[in-house]
Amino acid sequence: MKSCLFVSAAAFSILSLLGPQWGFHWEEIKRRGVDIVIALDTSDSMLSQDVKPNRLERAKREVYDLINMLRGDRVGLVVFSGGSFLQCPLTLDYGACLMFLDYIDTSIVPQKGTNLEGAITKAVSAFDARNRSSKAIILISDGGNLQGDPMKAAREASRNGIKIYAIGIGRDEDVPIPLTGGFKYSEGRMVTTRLEDKTLRDIALVTGGTYVRSVTGDLDLERIYYEHINKKMEKRELEGSRRKRWEERFQWPLLVAVALLFAEALTGERGRHFGS
Repeated sequence: MKSCLFVSAAAFSILSLLGPQWGFHWEEIKRRGVDIVIALDTSDSMLSQDVKPNRLERAKREVYDLINMLRGDRVGLVVFSGGSFLQCPLTLDYGACLMFLDYIDTSIVPQKGTNLEGAITKAVSAFDARNRSSKAIILISDGGNLQGDPMKAAREASRNGIKIYAIGIGRDEDVPIPLTGGFKYSEGRMVTTRLEDKTLRDIALVTGGTYVRSVTGDLDLERIYYEHINKKMEKRELEGSRRKRWEERFQWPLLVAVALLFAEALTGERGRHFGS
């Protein structure tokens, strides 16, 4: 009887150490951060290979690394060339955003050309208009606006409290645009592209943001995020999320173990009493 009580007590003690859990409650997770919309140029010129493997793929890798750095900030994606659309709405689900990033290529927007005005306007519309702070656009392009009035859109962004951090990717020398089976031609002549960053500089300047020129493909997104967005921009409480919190129940098997050990001790005392 005594040994049985001891073994049972040991078993319940081990069960207690395993940390059994059952039952749960929902716990609200509060987050403070900034809303960031990344607008990525997907025009044909982003296929140029003056940045390896090409401008677009290198930009996507840098954006991937940036998203993996975020903690508590909401992020969204806009893609643009001649047209633009919201590829991923603002979200705290970084895994989902990375999945949408993987799908981006130069065929994702059917309209050809480059429309920086449309890109900025679409990015602005992704924010909650009721909040006039804690909003940033990261605009990644090789410049060369062919349509619209990007400065008009930039001034509108500034009036809405949005800073634009513009990144020009590519070299300021003519390079061909590779397409499937060769290079891009127009009227018998090879089409070339180069980084045209004056408009990008002006966009950043008018909104109080920063311009970064990337010749090697290093977009410097980490520095932009930590030194400008994370450090200098006001953070606000963003929409939180809920997580399931399981209830710890180790106390119950521990209580049973203590009771069994107490019973085992009493059994021993009785045995000695009757033996005497």
